[in-house]
Amino acid sequence: MRFALLIAAGVAALTVTGCSGGSATPVATSTVPVIVPGKPGEAAKTLPPGATVTAVPSPTANAADVVFMQDMVVHHRQALDMSALAATRAASGEVKRIAARISDTQGPEINAMIRWLQQQGQRVPDHHTAHHDAMPGMATERQLSDLRAASGAGFDRLYLQLMTAHHMGAVTMAAGEMEKGSHITVQELAEDISVTQTAEIQRMRRIRPGG
Repeated sequence: MRFALLIAAGVAALTVTGCSGGSATPVATSTVPVIVPGKPGEAAKTLPPGATVTAVPSPTANAADVVFMQDMVVHHRQALDMSALAATRAASGEVKRIAARISDTQGPEINAMIRWLQQQGQRVPDHHTAHHDAMPGMATERQLSDLRAASGAGFDRLYLQLMTAHHMGAVTMAAGEMEKGSHITVQELAEDISVTQTAEIQRMRRIRPGG
């Protein structure tokens, strides 16, 4: 996860002011423009001196940020459940490798999202949270049952089909967060998820099970 940084284009100069007979008092005065990173996907802005206080992205969370983090915890957990099956059921080495990569990426993201929710005093979804119909890309219970029963090339085909749809759903959710959210950390996570999972979608589409 990246963190937005305030990048100074120069160094604030110290000017000394005072009155006759009085001691000089140093006053920090910005004399150069400052570059402030924009939100994920947005260009940085060059600001005039003295305008940086209000330009720093706000860390305040809104309802969209909280819902995104809660839903994405549930969404990621299903991806881990599906990917855990690949080690013993997949025939393709490529399928096993991408399933391992998904687990290695999304496991730490779940932990980071849980920590963020706890820091915000928000509810953390438990492991028995129902799969919301409104959450895009989630596999149904019937699809999960079929995946658990499959093996070999059949498993590979079904896993790739379900996980591609699952990733596409996550990209849709991330786009919604970047449009409606306000917390810079959540927005950056959403962008990371979008970029990572878009790349994995392309990789999964190139795999030919049983080929």
